[in-house]
Amino acid sequence: MAKKVQISVTINGDQHDLLCEPRQSLLEVLRDGVQLTGTKEGCNNGNCGSCSVLMDGLPVNSCLVLAVEADQTEVETVEGIANSGELHPLQNCFLEGAALQCGICTPGFLVTAKALLEKNPDPSEEQIRFELAGNLCRCTGYDKIVRAVQAAAQQMQTSK
Repeated sequence: MAKKVQISVTINGDQHDLLCEPRQSLLEVLRDGVQLTGTKEGCNNGNCGSCSVLMDGLPVNSCLVLAVEADQTEVETVEGIANSGELHPLQNCFLEGAALQCGICTPGFLVTAKALLEKNPDPSEEQIRFELAGNLCRCTGYDKIVRAVQAAAQQMQTSK
């Protein structure tokens, strides 16, 4: 068994000091070590985006990031998107627009879309599709997901 390494990472605003093996992915540590199971394991090789989280504000595939690489970073998972129990506009729009079915891909789409809207509060359909291209959905198709992101962008702009 490999020697464990201590890391310190802020996850959804809370500081965590964790022991992990050097080979463990961020996905494994989030799910098994911190018990944040919203981040899903889809392909475990970086192709589907189901495990996407924000690391220092940028979307990453947590199955490809070693947990030790997350030392001294800020990580946001789907559990961190809601604010004090209030759903984020993206979450509401995904629900209202039926932009999810089985739910495996949904956390990855939500965190990736959140990063997009923080960078560009009024993206075009083409920009949304481009930014979400690394996230695969096997159930809904993409039109409802794109419309949900557009609706959330509009809600977020009018609520400012």
